[in-house]
Amino acid sequence: MHNSQQHSTRRRAAGWRRILPALAAGLCAAAAAGAAHAADAEAAGRALFTKGATPACAVCHTLADAGAAGTIGPDLDELKPDAKRVALAVRNGIGVMPAFEALSDADVQVLADYVAAATGAAQ
Repeated sequence: MHNSQQHSTRRRAAGWRRILPALAAGLCAAAAAGAAHAADAEAAGRALFTKGATPACAVCHTLADAGAAGTIGPDLDELKPDAKRVALAVRNGIGVMPAFEALSDADVQVLADYVAAATGAAQ
């Protein structure tokens, strides 16, 4: 390698040594923020399921993650509905289950994602 090539290679390496720690810290912070957001979404979904909807989903449905043991509607742990199925049921009602028109679209999505995740349904 020529002297100028060696100098250029060393400069690039030195630059990466300065940038990599900041890049790694940024990636770790983004991962932590993503995990915090997921935990917040799970907590919000659980809150909607247990008391945020009127009537609360937990009154009628069994869902172990929420500590719910309702027997009027299907046992969601056994049914394992995906988020799309939950959202459709919440928005439109099904059987004796009413449509939850007071919930925003965002709330319906958070609730649907929570139920699907809590039951291990395929997303």
